[in-house]
This record gives sequence, structure tokens and C-alpha cells, in this order.
Amino acid sequence: MKLRKSFLKKAVIAAVVASVYGMSGGQSSALAAGVEYVPIASNAAHVAEAQQHVMPTVDAQDKINSPMNQPEALKLEAKWDKIFPKSDKVNHRKVTFVNRYGITLAGDLYTPKNGTGKMAAIAVAGPFGAVKEQTSGLYAQSLAEQGFVTIAFDPSYTGESGGTPRNMASPDINTEDFSAAIDFLGTLDNVDRDNIGLMGICGFGGMALSDAAMDKRVKAVATSVLYDMSRSIGQGLNDYYTAADRDKVLQYLADKRWEMVDRGTTALGYHEVPIIDGQLITLEDGHLLPEVASSDMDPVGKQFFDFYRTGRGYHPRSINSTTAWVDIMPYGFMNFSMSGHLDEIAPRPVLLVTGENAHSRYMSEDVMKALTGDNKELIVVPGATHVDLYDKTDVIPFKEITEFFHKNLK
Repeated sequence: MKLRKSFLKKAVIAAVVASVYGMSGGQSSALAAGVEYVPIASNAAHVAEAQQHVMPTVDAQDKINSPMNQPEALKLEAKWDKIFPKSDKVNHRKVTFVNRYGITLAGDLYTPKNGTGKMAAIAVAGPFGAVKEQTSGLYAQSLAEQGFVTIAFDPSYTGESGGTPRNMASPDINTEDFSAAIDFLGTLDNVDRDNIGLMGICGFGGMALSDAAMDKRVKAVATSVLYDMSRSIGQGLNDYYTAADRDKVLQYLADKRWEMVDRGTTALGYHEVPIIDGQLITLEDGHLLPEVASSDMDPVGKQFFDFYRTGRGYHPRSINSTTAWVDIMPYGFMNFSMSGHLDEIAPRPVLLVTGENAHSRYMSEDVMKALTGDNKELIVVPGATHVDLYDKTDVIPFKEITEFFHKNLK
């Protein structure tokens, strides 16, 4: 058996040498059998070079052992700069951790002051284009008050987290950000790594579900007014894109990509490219939301304006508050289905929260239908809009969310 394995190894090496350097079948067979082959002068140097490339293993081993947990130094704000007041029931500190793409993420870690022993933990992110000082931080701090260790983090390329270019998003990398948060939480002495859940808000609701389907370490997942960003970007809100509309968007992205190549720098644009009466609308001033709301602003846009562009929810590091996304950002979302494996979450529990008047309500309802098993629940908050569930603590059903996690993370 040892002789056979040795011969097979030599045969593989010989095949590589032969295919790359044009040796004949007889020449490669001789090499495999261990018979000395004296090449003609024209290819002797090539054979010697090939043997040098095939045989060494040190470089490959170095790649295997490359470190995964060395964060870059990020500039983190020391003072409390959240849109919500600091709770006297929890401890808070800034932390950093690294995802599997080597991007360093910044997070706010909240721990209950009266917590003892190993506790359940929850990673929180969203909305899409927001930062941890806004909605995700509010949810994380509120859940920490109820006895959980929580982390609200800035996704890759945004807020205080690393990654270039800035104002970029990726369905793969941003889903991975949740798994990286689980990695970090699982290293803490006061966290039970067998009881970690996810809380995704708005666009990061879809990513939380995508991560739960992929990462078996997720024991329970909840969403609030979830968006499936691959659906809203790839098909338009309420799935209004026709085949011709999608073709226009894809051509627009192709044109913008050539512009970026020629210019050498990024530019800003819409993440959900509007098509109105068959015409593609481009972003003119680099801001998703205007500085002043017009009298004819559509109701959904006005909801977002009232949160992101006013003292209620404005934050200087938030894309939605200040700028826009890189114009070619939609590329990754156009053909990527974030809901393609929802059936693989079961039997783990899922809680979906949406508002009765939320424009995104149909997405939660469709996810509810797609989820398998009986361990799922949909809460429709009476009278609530999408943005009501960003920060209105008298509307957000924290009692039900807390009960869900207490029941399923234990």
C-alpha cells in the first residue's frame, strides 16, 4: 500500500510537469516510475523549474496558519454619542473584532450590571445604512437590561468599522458580520457560547435570517421590520421591476462601473435604483434624503426623513443621515437570494416583528410563509409604521422580544 501511494504521488507530480511543460506520455511515465529522464537541452530548465514549484510545501503551510484575529486599530469615539440615553442598569464598552474576510468591526458591548455566571448573548445590527449609535444600540441596550449580554455593531464598510471603499455593502460579507459577532461573543468569559441569538432590524433582518440558515451556532433569531435587501434591490420595493426595468438597472451599473474604473474613485448613488414610468432615476446630490422635506414627499420617504434627518435619529456617521451608498454597491444584491435557504433554520425558533402599517410588512409575511416547522411566530404591531419600530419604545414590543429570547436561549 505504501509503495502504491508513493507511486500515485509521483504520478500526480509527473502529470503536472507533463501538462505544463509538454512532456510526452513516455517521458512522464518514466518520471513517475522513478527512472531518470534526461531532457533535451530545450526543456531541461523548464523541468527543473517545474520540480521546484511542485515539491515545496512550506509556503502553503504558512498560508494555512495565517492569523484570523488581529484587528486593525480603529478610531473609536470615547464619549457617549447615541441617539438614546445611557442606561444605569448596564455596563457599556467599545470593542473590536474581525470577520473572516479580515475586516475589523467596531461594536458596543452591553452587559447587565446584575448579571452573574455565563449568560445568553445576542448580536444586534441594522437598519441598513444606520450605525450602532441608532436603532441597533437601542435594541441591544434594552435587551441587556433584561439579562442578556448584547453587542450592537457597525457592519463592514460603515460607521466606525473598517473596510474600503466606504459606504459599501455585500450580502455575503454583511451576513458574515453576524457570524463574526458570534465569534467575539463566544470568547467572553461571561457568555454561554451555546446560547447565542441574533436580532436583525430592517435590512439586517434579512441578513440575520441568512446567517441563521448558514451558521448552526445561532440558537434563536428575531427580526424587526425586516427587509430582504436582495429582493428590494434586485426586484424593487413591492417587486415592481419588470424584466426591462432590471435590464436598465444592470446596464446602469455596468456604465457606472466603467466610470469608476476610468475615474479611479467611487461615486454615490441609490441602493434601490428607482424606475419611474420606465425611466431610471439617478442620485444627483449624493444624499439619500434631502436636507428639507418637500410638501409632496411620499409618505414612506417622509418617515425615513423624520428619523434620519432630524434630531430624533440623526447621527453624523450614518449613511442614511448624511450621504448615500457607492453607486455600484447593488451589484452583489442583484442576483443573490438572501431567502433561498429559510427552510434550513428549523427547528430553531424565529420571531418576526412588523408593523400593521409598515410598507415592509409583506416581506415579514412572506418569510413567515417560507419558514418551515412550527417554531415560528409573527407579531404585527397595531397601527405601527416601519420607522415607528426603529426607536419608539412604547411601540416596539420589547416584552415579547425579551420573552422569546428568554424562552429559547437557556
